[in-house]
Amino acid sequence: MTPTHFAFSTAFILGLAGLAFHRTHLLSALLCLEGIMLSLFLALSLWTLELNTTNFSASPMLLLAFSACEASAGLALLVATARTHGTDQLQNLNLLQC
Repeated sequence: MTPTHFAFSTAFILGLAGLAFHRTHLLSALLCLEGIMLSLFLALSLWTLELNTTNFSASPMLLLAFSACEASAGLALLVATARTHGTDQLQNLNLLQC
């Protein structure tokens, strides 16, 4: 495993571990998701460059577009929960109460 592959794998696993174990604020969960998407984007970009094919050249841009949509939806949810509940802590959010 090359050092670049190790770095992207480590970044992905750290983002996943942060998302799984450090769930106190919605903003920290969104930052972990963005770290995961960034590591996936860089790994997919390097993978298409290493293969030297044009078949997968649109894949990183498609992933980046989905990542931008995910970030905007996450920020909209963050603003909505901060306005209704007064905080972004995940322990105060309950899906059974409206």
